[in-house]
Amino acid sequence: MTEQSRIALITGGSRGLGRATVLALAARGVDSIFTYNSNHGEAAKVIAAAEGLGARATALKLDTGDTAVFPAFAGEVANALGRWGVERFDFLVNNAGTSHHAPITQVTEEDFDALYRVHVKGVFFLTQTLLPLMADGGRIVNMSSGLTRFSYPGSAAYAAMKGAVEVLTRYMARELGDRRITANTVAPGAIATDFSGGMVRDNPEVNKLIASMTPLGRVGQPDDVGPMIASLLSDDHRWVNAQRVEISGGVAG
Repeated sequence: MTEQSRIALITGGSRGLGRATVLALAARGVDSIFTYNSNHGEAAKVIAAAEGLGARATALKLDTGDTAVFPAFAGEVANALGRWGVERFDFLVNNAGTSHHAPITQVTEEDFDALYRVHVKGVFFLTQTLLPLMADGGRIVNMSSGLTRFSYPGSAAYAAMKGAVEVLTRYMARELGDRRITANTVAPGAIATDFSGGMVRDNPEVNKLIASMTPLGRVGQPDDVGPMIASLLSDDHRWVNAQRVEISGGVAG
């Protein structure tokens, strides 16, 4: 199968890093099924942009923190694939996520559980549910964070979830090896998106602070990350497996 005919499934593809990934893949001729949580208008814009690059794209609504809907979602994915005349997709990017900022002393059990449902339980069981629809020889990318390497006050609960994802990814690589499916983690640093209410993008003080900590002298942009993920999914990186790849511009720990 040529790269031009491959299909990716990206969660949280209507905005930020997910959007950048859909479009970077589209530029390489990779079609995408991506999810959105609530903003259908933004999802429609991503479809139009991907089609403008010559690739097919479709958007499906999904709350990645609600495992009860995963079987029905898999049925929707199968239907979407069927409309394209295929039965399997090739790449899974578990990107969807929510932010959280609070010191350990103020994190509530409700906060913790909400993060767990999206970032750990959701990733685990959505991958499990979709594996029968995934082609042998495919690739999985799970999103982590630079916060698993360096510590930023108020990020303990979020970073702990991403640490769990990094361990889970290594086990995916081990257990799915007999199907020739690779699994890697991508760990972005602070990126200028609407994540965390646009804190990095819109707060000049935060932006300046992060830029000062980064050897390349600026904060990251979505287009610093999407093309890297697209590259990691390509055959050029077929022997990269069970790895954590940080995309932070070398930010100091």
